[in-house]
Amino acid sequence: MNPQNNRTRVIVLLVAVLVLGAVGTGAVLYAADRTARRDQPQSGGPAVTPGNVSLQAPSAGRQLLFRNMAWGPHRDEITTVPADHPDGPRTASGTQCLRFHAAAGTGICLQAEHGALEDTYRAVVLDDHLHQRRSFPAAGIPTRARVSPSGHLAAWTVFVSGDSYAGTNFSTRTSIVDVRDWNLRENLEDFAVIKDGRPYQAHDVNIWGVTFADDNTFYATLATSGQTHLVRGDLAARTLTTLHDNVECPSLSPDGTRIAYKKRVPGLSPDAPWRLYVLDLATGAETATAEQRNIDDQALWSDDGTLLYALPGDYGADLWTVPADGSGAARLVTKAAVAPAYLG
Repeated sequence: MNPQNNRTRVIVLLVAVLVLGAVGTGAVLYAADRTARRDQPQSGGPAVTPGNVSLQAPSAGRQLLFRNMAWGPHRDEITTVPADHPDGPRTASGTQCLRFHAAAGTGICLQAEHGALEDTYRAVVLDDHLHQRRSFPAAGIPTRARVSPSGHLAAWTVFVSGDSYAGTNFSTRTSIVDVRDWNLRENLEDFAVIKDGRPYQAHDVNIWGVTFADDNTFYATLATSGQTHLVRGDLAARTLTTLHDNVECPSLSPDGTRIAYKKRVPGLSPDAPWRLYVLDLATGAETATAEQRNIDDQALWSDDGTLLYALPGDYGADLWTVPADGSGAARLVTKAAVAPAYLG
């Protein structure tokens, strides 16, 4: 055997070992740096401290709750701020949610459970101290959540397949539970559909984005044959009745007269097709808000004249507001926040 060849092989082996060692060390240092940055507040981010968070209406001052998106030890926790000072210091609850909503002392929290091979998800009903009352397996990735004004009903929507509303290759599952007796309507697709005044059946029906009027009546989006429709749901009758076309992720105003929603506007990019509109339920009149960016959220009414919603931001999402009557301009409310709820 040629000694020169042996020496060459040894040198090549040593170089390979050194390169692999350097790559491994670099990967470890990179992962450690990412972890350190994840667990520290991002420069310029909101101040977040742990404390007591309640879902009861406060005795003094309205509160705004949301999922905190700022990097640090309290990322993804439900936090609270005074509603009139939404960009102030946040109080973190210790409860992590991907999607969240609350009303009248009841919360709904959609959570991920991280497994060795894959993540699973669950819907957790919370009491007024954010303690678990009951949980239900969720069939996919959390996307929408709502509690009725009385706190008696909780609804959630997950993606069973797909992870975006923008295309057509997705399937959802929407459930409603009555927290008084734990009567679970596991899949609203089992309800009878009345479309254009006639019974309707199809294999491609999808339903998402519940918003409650009371403890029996709700509104949601129904999709079929490539079209979306606003439906009025009746829990007792187990029916869904179409009311208006091209409505997604509806949100009922506090006075029960209007629906805020995402509307697909012709001519926009298929990847960013939605604008924020308001529908008058009595007249069917549509009003475009002053928000000109793509909206992929279920807006929340701050009051009878103002909408709150999430848009992409440096931390993942920020909360913005705009008047519901088409006037004014969109305005940033607070950074690093998503899935809001008002108490009080």
